Amino acid sequence: MTVNYLNSLKSLVTAAPCCYQCIAKFSLVSLPFSKLDPTTLSENEGFDSREERVMSVFKQCESMKHLEQLHAHVIQTGLEQNLFVMGKIIVFCAVSECGSMDYALRVFGKIENPDGFLWNTMIRGLGRTRQPEKAFEFYKRMQVKGEVLDNFTYSFLVKVCGQLGSDLLGKQIHCNVLKHGLEEHVFVRNTLVHMYGMFKDIEAATHLFEEMPKSYLVAWNTIIDCNVYCGRYKEAIELFFRMLQSGLKPDDATFVVTLSACAALGELDIGRRVHSCIDHTGLGNVVSVSNSLIDMYAKCGVVEAAYETFNKMKGRNIVSWNTMILGLAMHGHGDEALELFSKMLEEKLATPNEVTFLGVLCACSHGGMVEEGRRYFDIMRRDYNIQPTIKHYGSMVDILGRAGLVEEAYRLIKSMPIESNSIVWRTLLAACRVHGNLELAEQVRQHLLELEPDHSSDYVLLANMYASAGQWNKVVRVRKSMHIRGVQKPKPGNSYIGFQPSMRLEMESTEASCVH
Repeated sequence: MTVNYLNSLKSLVTAAPCCYQCIAKFSLVSLPFSKLDPTTLSENEGFDSREERVMSVFKQCESMKHLEQLHAHVIQTGLEQNLFVMGKIIVFCAVSECGSMDYALRVFGKIENPDGFLWNTMIRGLGRTRQPEKAFEFYKRMQVKGEVLDNFTYSFLVKVCGQLGSDLLGKQIHCNVLKHGLEEHVFVRNTLVHMYGMFKDIEAATHLFEEMPKSYLVAWNTIIDCNVYCGRYKEAIELFFRMLQSGLKPDDATFVVTLSACAALGELDIGRRVHSCIDHTGLGNVVSVSNSLIDMYAKCGVVEAAYETFNKMKGRNIVSWNTMILGLAMHGHGDEALELFSKMLEEKLATPNEVTFLGVLCACSHGGMVEEGRRYFDIMRRDYNIQPTIKHYGSMVDILGRAGLVEEAYRLIKSMPIESNSIVWRTLLAACRVHGNLELAEQVRQHLLELEPDHSSDYVLLANMYASAGQWNKVVRVRKSMHIRGVQKPKPGNSYIGFQPSMRLEMESTEASCVH
């Protein structure tokens, strides 16, 4: 039974309502995905009984095809205006991974008096589409119709504002939240904290968090995540220890975001202590937590600990394999990375995606494996139908450039079906510098001038190449060009060892909290 069947059925019912029962009886067939035989839903059967029997079928609904068939029977049994039944249909369309928002819109349009739950579900579903701004059209329609705007309405709208990155719109919705007296609602407050975090207005997010009379676990996870998103990794770790001191028990989401902060700072010691907390809370078998541990150890340079965590995992997903392959590749273990990739393919343990091949190409680049890089680049396109992104092409340029094949790298960039960016050209420029190809470097520099004319390293690289070739007049010309354009070298980088004593004391005083 298809959408066309459903549409024809609905048109017949609309055109000849007096014949509805005749059509329904004539069209009733068993649903192929359910044991329910609609012919048993007689017209004399009670309304509640019919509702219960139709609702029982929803548990077996696994695709839009199933839902379309079920929807046809809902119409046949006279339940198309039943808000509870129609709510189930719209939830499936708007929220489930295999749903269809277009279908939800058509279904919603036929409901005469939708309730608040249906309006909120539509707003929620539209926020998950590629055009989340359409959620505000429904918001305006709710206002016009005088519908009650509740905590769910504003939570979904606030989330959409964060997705859109519109701080002006977000603040307007925040004002409406205040007008309706919903700011103290936990669900709404947490979403507001997250929204301001997405705007990178960490002061507003922190202020809203600190104002909470009682901070639940979700609120702590949200504010820690906001700090990580805003690059405030140290503050995120400090919040984690504050949370432990408050007596709350962290969950998998807490550990994932905290470990990402440790990885970003290279805080191996803190990362290990967080790992100890994970072991005490029994969350070590959660795949996302194990993946975060692998990532943290790899980024902190302890590949052995990352590999040990990977091998201990009882279940792995593609993220697990990608993280481990990339971790090995980044630390010069190219052969081991490719061996792990081959094992994944041979034993059919996971299907590689674009990120997997980025790790593989990175391994080839760091290991100087040109032929293997070419082969895997072709396998990605031919066997897995994965279209290379700018990052894949950049990796191939790096592989060829390191091997001195700068002319081939240049031809690859020129043949790309997508426009190159400054990073790819700069990678080739650096390779030209290493292998002394001044003529090609000058061509590459022209492309960089078009894309990013004020990047200081491009001037420095070219000037150094002229100096190596003894072309001092051109060195002066490059440096004069830098001066005229006002291009300056960036300030020197810096690094630090260890962390503040206050953080160590907090960490040691709260470590016992993980045990209890």
